[in-house]
Amino acid sequence: MSKKIVIAVTGASGSIYAELLLKKLMQLKAQWDELSLVMTGNAKEVWKLELGNENYIHYELLNFSQQDFHAPFASGSGRYDTMIIIPCSMGTLGRIASGISNDLISRAADVILKERRKLICVVRDTPYNLIHIRNMETVTLAGGIICPATPSFYSKPTTIEEAAATVVDRVIDLAGLQNESYRWGNKKP
Repeated sequence: MSKKIVIAVTGASGSIYAELLLKKLMQLKAQWDELSLVMTGNAKEVWKLELGNENYIHYELLNFSQQDFHAPFASGSGRYDTMIIIPCSMGTLGRIASGISNDLISRAADVILKERRKLICVVRDTPYNLIHIRNMETVTLAGGIICPATPSFYSKPTTIEEAAATVVDRVIDLAGLQNESYRWGNKKP
């Protein structure tokens, strides 16, 4: 069976996570057959502000607009098996938790959940209010995975990129891909 992955980028702060994930997935190209990207307008603006580039247009993948309901992952018959929302805004999480499919990201997440496939939401906001926590609970109970964008430090990262990569490496693991990265108790790769 082929591995089809959709990456969604919302307007939450944390574009570095999306950029590092896309770079890592390009290195792991042999492990997936189809890779798609959908970004909100705000995500593109935040990316430019935080990273100072528009590199998201340079990756060799399928690109879809936020309103393109003809995208293959807008239906279960498209057989996408993994969706990663990175970063996942609390607004997007709330719409997913409420079953509101008003754009391609929330529709694709709904499809992934109804098909019992893997949805990984990399939430970045902090602190959480009770609404956020309940939405995270609802998505978790529906089968989604909440992966806060919380770097680990036991690998002793020395740059922002290395710290952010600890989150991306965890996401890659959650997606079921083989990845060479720091493992607890081991030395840095």
